[in-house]
Amino acid sequence: MSLYAWLMIGSLAGPLLLSFDKKVSFYKWWPALFLGILINGVFFILWDSWFTSEGIWSFNPIYVAPYRWLLLPLEEWSFFIVIPYCSVFIYACCKGYVKDDFFKKLVSTFNISFIFILLIAIVFFNEQRYTFYNSIFAVVLLIIHQFYLKKSYMGYFWMAYFIHLIPFFIVNGVLTAKPVVIYHAAEIIGPRIYTIPIEDSIYALTCLLLPITVIEFIFELKPQRSSTSLI
Repeated sequence: MSLYAWLMIGSLAGPLLLSFDKKVSFYKWWPALFLGILINGVFFILWDSWFTSEGIWSFNPIYVAPYRWLLLPLEEWSFFIVIPYCSVFIYACCKGYVKDDFFKKLVSTFNISFIFILLIAIVFFNEQRYTFYNSIFAVVLLIIHQFYLKKSYMGYFWMAYFIHLIPFFIVNGVLTAKPVVIYHAAEIIGPRIYTIPIEDSIYALTCLLLPITVIEFIFELKPQRSSTSLI
């Protein structure tokens, strides 16, 4: 089994086993979660496939299985099931165990700050395609939330986002240190956190907020959802 596959199995094990914790009852989220993962996966797999075809990044054959579909190794497909599952699990735990009073007050500050930073990246780094498109997708999603949806769950999103960066960077640190995933130097702006391109923090934002948006939309249609998902 490849290193990438073992990394995905190890990442999923904890959240999957803890999905039956009574306080969070994450298993009750599964119908909405899997739809969120599906929509998120379609978006990111098409994005990944295109970026791979363009040489924006590539996969080291030493650390992945030889089987590919849409130019992506099987492990990369599993990434868009495992990582959203684990990331949304952190979000669910935040809702189940922590009050979001502090983050709720800072939602607009976080939204506007990130929008401003991303707009700067779009203007000044439009030739670095990973930076540019990463920023475009994230800024559109944040603008929609800040000016149109205005949902109170964004306090929990920002809480979960900052917490989930820790395990996200651990996983990505392995993927980029070996490296399993190789980024074309001309397609990123350069600064890295350890071996991780700084743009991956924005990639992580979109990969978390998109499924949460879908899940919470479904919860609004089903007011009988579990108490841990109440806003």
